[in-house]
Amino acid sequence: MKITSQEEYGLRILIRIAACKDKDGMSIPQLSEVEGLSSHYVAKLTRILRMEGFINSTPGYKGGYVLAIPAEKIIINKVLKTLGGSLFDKEFCGTHAATLKFCTHSVDCSARSLWQMIQFIVDGFLDKITLHDLVNTESNSTNIFHQLLSQDNASIK
Repeated sequence: MKITSQEEYGLRILIRIAACKDKDGMSIPQLSEVEGLSSHYVAKLTRILRMEGFINSTPGYKGGYVLAIPAEKIIINKVLKTLGGSLFDKEFCGTHAATLKFCTHSVDCSARSLWQMIQFIVDGFLDKITLHDLVNTESNSTNIFHQLLSQDNASIK
């Protein structure tokens, strides 16, 4: 499993915008400079984030991007699915059916059950993380994630 550059950079841009204290937000040139990305790529990512309602653009010469909704209400699972999709979805088997145009394991597939379970676990964890949790230092975010994992483990016992 791999995280795409679009997911990584899109999330990093969203974190930058959320952390910005300027009421006008951050412009494409500013985001481009701090993240080391081309302006064209930043424009593409901000367009995706804006179209999905995570950010708004502010008008004017000094305009930029600001959050459209509070960071506490932005669920990271939704952000990542917007930027790159799920690890495993229902169309996966049809997409990877090889030359036969249908999956030879469509009735009984232990691999499919593995991918479905992984997706279920990842979704469950990412549904609990908000953008607000990521607008922190790495150690603070790590502590938040450990607490979430501890709560999950306690509920299983």
